[in-house]
Amino acid sequence: MRKSLLLGLALLPAFACAQESSDWLAYRDAYRHMLWFEKYGKPKQLLQNHLRLRPRDAGVSMDGLRLSLHGKDAQLALPLDALGRAVFPFSKAAYDDNAELMWNRKPGQVMASAWVSIVARPDGVYATADLRAACEQLLAYLRYTGGANDKRCAGVQFAYPRTEAAQVRYQGGDGAALPLAAQEGPAFPGDAVSGFRVFAYRFNAHPQTGQVLTSGTPLAIAALLE
Repeated sequence: MRKSLLLGLALLPAFACAQESSDWLAYRDAYRHMLWFEKYGKPKQLLQNHLRLRPRDAGVSMDGLRLSLHGKDAQLALPLDALGRAVFPFSKAAYDDNAELMWNRKPGQVMASAWVSIVARPDGVYATADLRAACEQLLAYLRYTGGANDKRCAGVQFAYPRTEAAQVRYQGGDGAALPLAAQEGPAFPGDAVSGFRVFAYRFNAHPQTGQVLTSGTPLAIAALLE
């Protein structure tokens, strides 16, 4: 079995695992760090945790990217969403087997990370109080893992495919809906790959009460920490 990779922290809206240039990750290392979120005892009901693959630079394509778990006697494909996130399989058998997580890219092109983000609502209606709470929950988790001590919650960002004609609006107490401006950028701040249709809802630009209405389910909701 090859030498395990080192995992650490990154100051992003996530708990990231910094690794050596490789195309694989020791399952036991990923397991230990993914378990941090599972055992975290403070409020986290508005958050979700994934194992994520993301390119190191914008020239690395996500098309056809695949992740699989390899053990001595079995191989399991782990489906990835459009942003490279997979549901992590907590498996005692894989841990005992010292299995490996592998992806189909050249060594050094892709990073593997434990990635925390905000849960999307299927009805597309978000109370602004919940968005503020979700950002604070994520910030508190980052501080628990040893990062983001000098950051504050500035807002949240909704990301969609660039080709999708999505709309995101803020609705105040008077019932009037104010469209948020669409921009092109990365789905998560700090990502190398951009080209998504993103909408930033900044807390200081709107009253504390109200709702954010989305026309479809976003690919991701990221915390904006500044």
